[in-house]
Amino acid sequence: MATHRKHRQRSLGGSTVRTAATIALAGAATATGFDGTGHAAPRPTPEQIKATVDRLYQEAETATEKYDGAKEKADAAEKRLKALGDEAARRQQKLNSARDALGSIAAAQYRDGGIDPVVRLMLSDDPRRYLDGAEFAERAGVRQTAAVSDVRRQLREIGRLRGDARVELTSFRSRQAELRRQKKAVTAKLDEARRLLAGLSPHQRAAIGVGGVTGSTTGHATGARDPLGDPAAVTAPGSRAAEAVAYAYRKLGSPYVWGATGPNAFDCSGLIQAAYRSAGVSLPRTTYAQIGAGRRVPRSALRPGDLVFFYSGVSHVGLYVGHGQMIHAPNPSAPVRLAPIDQMPFAGATRVA
Repeated sequence: MATHRKHRQRSLGGSTVRTAATIALAGAATATGFDGTGHAAPRPTPEQIKATVDRLYQEAETATEKYDGAKEKADAAEKRLKALGDEAARRQQKLNSARDALGSIAAAQYRDGGIDPVVRLMLSDDPRRYLDGAEFAERAGVRQTAAVSDVRRQLREIGRLRGDARVELTSFRSRQAELRRQKKAVTAKLDEARRLLAGLSPHQRAAIGVGGVTGSTTGHATGARDPLGDPAAVTAPGSRAAEAVAYAYRKLGSPYVWGATGPNAFDCSGLIQAAYRSAGVSLPRTTYAQIGAGRRVPRSALRPGDLVFFYSGVSHVGLYVGHGQMIHAPNPSAPVRLAPIDQMPFAGATRVA
């Protein structure tokens, strides 16, 4: 009877491995075009690059508003910290004076020897004079007790101030760390946008409306034939709104710089804050706070001077100037300019003056 042997499976070695490797390399070559017949991934079109850049700019602007908010809080914490330091220094100086006064009293007592008052009366050549002096000493003792109490109170106050300063210092350092995080996020997105735009020719950048003012993205140019290019043609409802609009017109063409509030460069909320600051109106620093700084108005009731906000996260703001137009600081690829408010997703409007 013949013996039946089971055939062992050959391990992946020798020619089997070489065959598998050859097939894998051939497939990779075909996928990547190394064999001359495959096709590399198509290069993004200028329009696709623009869409990516626009997204990066929007994300950068969101990070910028967070940076602006963190900076505002850091600046406030720094001011409070300085005020606490100044107050602690004043209290310390006053305490030192009080301690000097107590030291003088203690020195006088030491010179007198601390002799028992009855003994001093018995040894005195002039008891009446001594009794008068004892009455004075009693009054001085009351003053001394009050001085000691005052020193103790000042020590408690200084301790409280120093405790508050430690809390404020912790807050300040936390704000600084947040600033660094947001700055890193902004610069990373802006660097990536610049890298993408650098791959386009000047003609391509002009065609998609980035890297300069073009009709395709400004809505209305600022030429003399455009009535919106003349601030005198804008009728604002009040003097403060009128001044804010006039300021924004004067800043047309100013560069966008993230975190800037003027007078020569701006980010979006920085332009709005500066415009109303020129009219004597104090506005918060960020879009998130600015939208709540006045009375909300519907889009159908917009008037020149109103603040118009965009995107679901309220990360962009412009100053409405009438006829469906606003002045805003768009992004690093474009200066302060006129633009239609339907250029971006409308989120709301606020009237502050």
